[in-house]
Amino acid sequence: MYKSDVEAVDAFVVKYKTLSAEIGKVIIGQDEVVKDVLISIFSKGHCLLVGVPGLAKTLLVNTIADVLGLSYNRIQFTPDLMPSDIIGSEILGDDRNFKFIKGPLFANIILADEINRTPPKTQAALLEAMQERTVTAAGKRYELGSPFFVLATQNPIEQEGTYPLPEAQLDRFMFNVWLDYPKFQDELTVVKNTTSNYKADLKKVLSGEEILYFQELVRRIPVADNVLEYAVKLASKTRPNTEHAAEVANKYLSWGAGPRASQYLVIGAKCNAMIKGKYSPDIEDVKAVAAAILRHRIVRNFKAEAESVSMDTIIAELIK
Repeated sequence: MYKSDVEAVDAFVVKYKTLSAEIGKVIIGQDEVVKDVLISIFSKGHCLLVGVPGLAKTLLVNTIADVLGLSYNRIQFTPDLMPSDIIGSEILGDDRNFKFIKGPLFANIILADEINRTPPKTQAALLEAMQERTVTAAGKRYELGSPFFVLATQNPIEQEGTYPLPEAQLDRFMFNVWLDYPKFQDELTVVKNTTSNYKADLKKVLSGEEILYFQELVRRIPVADNVLEYAVKLASKTRPNTEHAAEVANKYLSWGAGPRASQYLVIGAKCNAMIKGKYSPDIEDVKAVAAAILRHRIVRNFKAEAESVSMDTIIAELIK
């Protein structure tokens, strides 16, 4: 597609800026959130969005699917949702043979709304899809579309929900992104646009094939040894009572991040560097993605909760 990786990175920067501008026509003032979601997509990861209702989480995914020219399905997770409701099921056809009817998981972008409201059985079905990019029905395996990206939402007001997400599933998400209330001017623009007949004219910026190409490009970006060591050391610092544990981890954490955090810190740093037009990441790129990668992989102890020490405060201390 491009003559060299250097040329490809330069092209990626242009595409990313166009992509951000198109999304910005609809999603106002959530630049960092948009950046994190796009880094997840280009890193072949999945993203967990946590925020109060009404912060345009669904609209964000819808808009990204539109400008990327990808198929999109929204699944509303409820306590009575069964695995067959999302995977699909076999039915008896007119020819008296069973045929598989694909469920909503068979799309490029999946919005799993209120993921923590569904039973463990259904969560496990989604877990297989996220990790293996395949689903199993009636003993047969079916490949999911490519690219495949799950963006799940949780509501912090009822964060535990009906069925708390198991750590194994939380670990499958590359990023845990927190959405905050918009600034006053941004909210003013949102209200102005949504209470009139304004309709953004969105253009498709990237095709599925280009996304797959850039996903492979991210993997090819070289990383210096000191950056690799920094990423692994940062993950190691979160593990209390181990050789490299930081003082703040021993004091406030029950357990820390596993090796998948180290992998995502490096991949996320590569993509963050590409966005800035750099051909190799540095330590600042690791720091830029650290909070969103670590905050759902470390568990605070009772002392941290009693003293109201937040996850982000602990991560900031680890980075410092």
